[in-house]
Amino acid sequence: MDMRTALRGWFGAALFALAASAQGQLVIGQVAPLSGVLASTGKQMVVGGDIYFKHVNATGGVHGQQIKVLVVDDAYKVDETVRLTREMLVRNEVVALYGFAGTANITKLLQDEILEQGGAALVAPYTGGESLRNPFNPWIFHVRAGYADEAEHMVQQLTTLGMNRIAVMYQDDGFGKAGLAGVEAALTRRKMKLAASAGYERNTDKVDAAVKTIKAADPQAIIMVAINRPAAAFAKQYREAGGGGQLLNISVVDPAEIVKLAGLKNAHGLGVSQVVPYPFMANIPVVREYQELLKKYAPNEQINYTSFEQFLGAKVLVEGLKRAGPKPTRAKVVKALEGMERFDLGGWSVGYSPTVRAGSKFVEVTVIGASGKLLR
Repeated sequence: MDMRTALRGWFGAALFALAASAQGQLVIGQVAPLSGVLASTGKQMVVGGDIYFKHVNATGGVHGQQIKVLVVDDAYKVDETVRLTREMLVRNEVVALYGFAGTANITKLLQDEILEQGGAALVAPYTGGESLRNPFNPWIFHVRAGYADEAEHMVQQLTTLGMNRIAVMYQDDGFGKAGLAGVEAALTRRKMKLAASAGYERNTDKVDAAVKTIKAADPQAIIMVAINRPAAAFAKQYREAGGGGQLLNISVVDPAEIVKLAGLKNAHGLGVSQVVPYPFMANIPVVREYQELLKKYAPNEQINYTSFEQFLGAKVLVEGLKRAGPKPTRAKVVKALEGMERFDLGGWSVGYSPTVRAGSKFVEVTVIGASGKLLR
């Protein structure tokens, strides 16, 4: 059984739930990449929300109502995201959207005014694209910092270490170009320019040309704006070609997957920016809660930044549902979320308002250590 079949089996029951009456349920829609190049990430996205929603349901639900999440697979394809979101928003019982992925995917939802027409909040999308933050739109409630924030932090760290020849390898779409623009802006603020930049085609791991271009420029550091497979392919090919620059990647990768795909020798020392707290050490209450619920509801899953981020997003959404009252509508959920000016999730906070949808600016850089584990 392949991953796509397994995932559809895992979540397939949700597809039939809406055929029955949704009375007594709060229905949430999630469009996630459960197949294709982002499938491993999509699985972790769903796991993170699932363990928290199960916990809420097991402890009485929200105002006595059970949360039901409809999860469907867009394979990280923009047209599928659009089609599936339209289908969800036709259903009146869907009170909010949660945990979508892809800058280009969600940008298209805004361009086609699908979120505006549907009037539903989209909470915790797995993207830091600036096009989803500026200009301001009222529908998307971000839990993570933006790619511009991540780029600024990485460039600051590199230049502090004396590295001024910085290159970018990026996915040639809205996601990658957002990260590229963030790095260019951070360098411009320091009166610096890119040493080189090279893209690769979306939904592929064809990075040969990018490796050649960037290695020829001999940068001291390369910031990758890439997802798991192409990031791993670049690290492997660049190292095997003799490239010695410091490698970093934006936050949307799973370091364990990078090690698996690229090999520890090639992945060792790779820096990964992070936009939520370190989930491997239970030193704040929300991390302890995440670890306990992961063990309880998904005992075969490992601690993972992606599932933790979506766990935090699920907590934000549930708080919005609670504040929306016993009979929440899409409009009430939007109003409730924007009233959460400072919400403490358990030692880590987000904040929204009628004019603010970026809940956090938190960024830190982690490194893949000699054992393959992620170190702070």
